[in-house]
Amino acid sequence: MTKEELENKRDDMLIDGPDQANSIPDGFNANYLKVYYGRLFPHVDIFKWMSYGNDGKHPACDNSYFGRREFSFTLDNDIYLRFQSFNSSSELESSIREKCPFKIDIGPVYSVDPAKRHAYAQGGDNVFAPVERELVFDIDITDYDDVRYCCSGADVCLECWPLMTVAIKVIDTALRDDFGFNHILWVFSGRRGVHCWVCDGKARRLTNEQRGAIADYFRVYKGNENSNKKVSLMGPALHPFLVRSYTEVLKAFFEGKLLSSQNILSIEERYEKILSMIPDESVTSELRGKWQGRSSNSKEDINVCRWEQLKHMLQSGKQKVQGLRRCVEEIVFTFTYPRLDMEVSKHMNHLLKAPFCVHPKTGQYPEFLSLVSDVKGHGCRVCVPIDPENCEEFDPTAVPTLSELLQELNAGGFEADVDNEWDKTSLGKSVMFFRSSFLQPLLRSCKEEMETSYNAKLQQTKNNLSW
Repeated sequence: MTKEELENKRDDMLIDGPDQANSIPDGFNANYLKVYYGRLFPHVDIFKWMSYGNDGKHPACDNSYFGRREFSFTLDNDIYLRFQSFNSSSELESSIREKCPFKIDIGPVYSVDPAKRHAYAQGGDNVFAPVERELVFDIDITDYDDVRYCCSGADVCLECWPLMTVAIKVIDTALRDDFGFNHILWVFSGRRGVHCWVCDGKARRLTNEQRGAIADYFRVYKGNENSNKKVSLMGPALHPFLVRSYTEVLKAFFEGKLLSSQNILSIEERYEKILSMIPDESVTSELRGKWQGRSSNSKEDINVCRWEQLKHMLQSGKQKVQGLRRCVEEIVFTFTYPRLDMEVSKHMNHLLKAPFCVHPKTGQYPEFLSLVSDVKGHGCRVCVPIDPENCEEFDPTAVPTLSELLQELNAGGFEADVDNEWDKTSLGKSVMFFRSSFLQPLLRSCKEEMETSYNAKLQQTKNNLSW
């Protein structure tokens, strides 16, 4: 393509206005997506990730691998295109730019090309089946609505977002230390939660039963919405994973942050919820008597004062019953422990939104307009990666929106070289983090695994021939 043709093509992807650098309204616009997919979306990086080294450059490559991966597009008016497949990065990019999906989901790698599944269904055998899938986790802030009082539903703010930070810390540490996984990608869902992709080869090849076992490893919630006690920590001693989570993350977060930020014990309605989790009427009656109709006279936070009183009563020497002493931990777990969507993790064929998507609908429909309750100009935020080692620094209210990115593009002017245009925008650091901290180490590992497997097969062939 000539330089002139390139400039003409880019002119088609310019958002016009009286003042291009400052004229792009917030919210959703299908034309915004066209520009985003044409100039900023990292198509090649997504292709390299989903190929896992099967790029045709090694004799051990499976050239059909990427073509057996399912992509799903959600178009305008909720038109849903399942079982899309592509044979190359250019095919993927062309389809995305042509269809301009409001949402892109990624599914498993199937035994055959998912777009041709009907041709295999007539054979009678179950030829079309998922054979590989990242181990994924989905954590949504709406599942914490019973323990956060600042927001509810899709709203999120800087007072309740740390619940997601805690979830990342707890799950990420366990995946690495307890299961030995290394290639883990955390992604902001674009509105109200986080997604986790575990991409090690041994994770991708897990069966549904094995995925279910890992999901159950993280399970502590036993009750339902109507039960007083959602967490039950059974047995004479906690599992080492739960001990580590409690001592290294949950306890300090609950006592140092959540207790005061959510005013958990400040009013009767809220402290009664805590008291209902204590199975000893004499203890709850005594605490209720201390708290009812009284306010703290000290300068210390009333939530902290009441929590110390509760801990003293439950953990003092006279409370011989193990269950009562365990109540403190159960209360902390109830308010802070990660709440996973278990079904997402258990099944290979579950779809999950692709990183670097723009969250659908947040700028289009009133019920989805709010990402954060205290920030004006809610826009369609990009699903950017989160660094688990620095997850406390992640601010969901500062994630770039579609309109902000296009403003930055317009302000940056035009150059003939269209590579790395995201580098001129606030999306640049997210793409660079994805490449350097996740994608490059993953691909090195894939190449090493491929080489090891290839050499082993060669040696086996030589051994067979020597007979």
